[in-house]
Amino acid sequence: MLEVKHAEDPLFAQESEEGYRNPTEVKMSQIVLPCHANHCGELSVGQLLKWMDSTACLSERHAGCSCITASVDDIHFEHTIGVGKVVNIIAKVNRAFTSSMEVGILVTCEDLYTDSQWNVCHAFATFVARRTEAGKVQLKQMIPHTQTEQMEYSLAAERRRMRLIHAEIITDLLSSSTAQLGECQEYQDAVPAERTRVESVELVLPPHANHQVSTFGGQIMAWMENVATIAASRLCKAHPTLRSIDMFHFRGPSHIGDRLVLKAIVNNAFKHSMEVGVCAEAYQGGEPLRHINSAFMTFEVLDSDRKQRTLPRIRPEPVDGKRRYQEAIARKKIRLDRKYIISCKQTEVPLSVPWDPSNQMYLSYNNVSALKLMDTRNNWVLTTEKNKVRLYTLEENGMLCFKVEKYVNVPAEQTFHLLSDLRRRKEWDQHYKECEVINEADEEDTIYRVATPSVSKGGKGKDFILLASRRKPCDISDPYLIALRSVTLPTHPPTENYTRGEVLCAGFTIWEESTTVTKITYYNQATPGVLPYISTDIAGLSSSFYSVFSACSHFLEANKDSTDVLSPSYPLLDPQG
Repeated sequence: MLEVKHAEDPLFAQESEEGYRNPTEVKMSQIVLPCHANHCGELSVGQLLKWMDSTACLSERHAGCSCITASVDDIHFEHTIGVGKVVNIIAKVNRAFTSSMEVGILVTCEDLYTDSQWNVCHAFATFVARRTEAGKVQLKQMIPHTQTEQMEYSLAAERRRMRLIHAEIITDLLSSSTAQLGECQEYQDAVPAERTRVESVELVLPPHANHQVSTFGGQIMAWMENVATIAASRLCKAHPTLRSIDMFHFRGPSHIGDRLVLKAIVNNAFKHSMEVGVCAEAYQGGEPLRHINSAFMTFEVLDSDRKQRTLPRIRPEPVDGKRRYQEAIARKKIRLDRKYIISCKQTEVPLSVPWDPSNQMYLSYNNVSALKLMDTRNNWVLTTEKNKVRLYTLEENGMLCFKVEKYVNVPAEQTFHLLSDLRRRKEWDQHYKECEVINEADEEDTIYRVATPSVSKGGKGKDFILLASRRKPCDISDPYLIALRSVTLPTHPPTENYTRGEVLCAGFTIWEESTTVTKITYYNQATPGVLPYISTDIAGLSSSFYSVFSACSHFLEANKDSTDVLSPSYPLLDPQG
């Protein structure tokens, strides 16, 4: 049963903020029948993927034209779903770009007898509007109305950036990681990988297609999950459980009449999990194969007590098999980094996370996302105001946050460039005694060491190892961003002369009010290392925040016509690519 949210539906009124209902939101509810289940009496993940895609594709109502599934971000399945349970799927458009849009999907499970519900998974799918006879379609923009919508709208731009660079970054990481792994390790009694190889052909019929006569993306994913499950079963001689699917992109469309060739093989097996690689190709008649999709799925095997079973090792095939074996090891590390850094709630992420090239992309995402989350909060309390410099505070979950607002008569882009190089901050911020570049990770991310003076006479100063992530606006509804957070580097351990401080989340949002007026907002999620510097301001016993940001304003206005705002080694990329 597919149901679009209507204003008169009280269920959706409860889910909304102050009675507001998102006009793009769609809900599907399905009871799990035996025909939907696998041999264990649990909902087949392939069937769930079809339902998710069917729900999400109705986002084309916002586009006003036909749309196709372009990609799906990583999906982690937290729970399985038994026969008799109800699956509830909610999908809504988070943000529309030029011709694509991000659709958020939430899957929950409901037990009708105990009235309990729990989350199963969430996903983000990208849909692209089909070209019309008039040419490329320009999608209408979303207007967020609630704090939650504003948060997802803002984060969607950062997720889009990750998708655009994902393939290139993963390729580079795999190349560097596999080069360090050396030869594949030999295990006694290892299972030859060729035993797990599966190949299956499916004929695309009208029931498999959508109203555009293209094969449903969810149907393709379901067929891919089927062959992957067979491959995993051949290794473990048991019924495996699918735990995650890595981000994947549809390379091209499939249509009614296509023969879809689906291939799967276990790339590597670890102690409690295995990675299965799956490929989907299509052809009609005597034409060559067309690559439709590739994916990497992670399976585990549970015993009768729902505990993970130890899996047999795999012996890779020569050449390509060994490459896949080594790449699976590298992908596992990337997967763990991603889950550790991105999936954790902000309060669960350690203050300082070890930085290395393999987790750079995810640390940068976490850094910018944390700042955007603070920027979307609407319950800040004005504490002090002096000469148009405002200090706000917010206390949530035992964490004190503060922000300072100031308007300057400097163009937004120039303000962004001047504040982006932390080495110049000591020109206006008395708390920055020293600042040096440690690592220029890429065009948008730089690691600095910052030293600050002691707040007490005769005491030690503090130093911080900070990752600075810079972003230009994706469109006019976004600010410029400079996000800061602490990281650790083995090359720069704490020293005797300084106490190592840590920053969980800090940075600037820079909004263009007009061509000459800019609103600067500085945020900081106060940690024990930061509190001594701002506690008297928050208590109203000092106005040093005013002095610092007045100095910032003077610095910006004095350099507003400067053309040498960043060294040549600091180019900044436009997130539109």
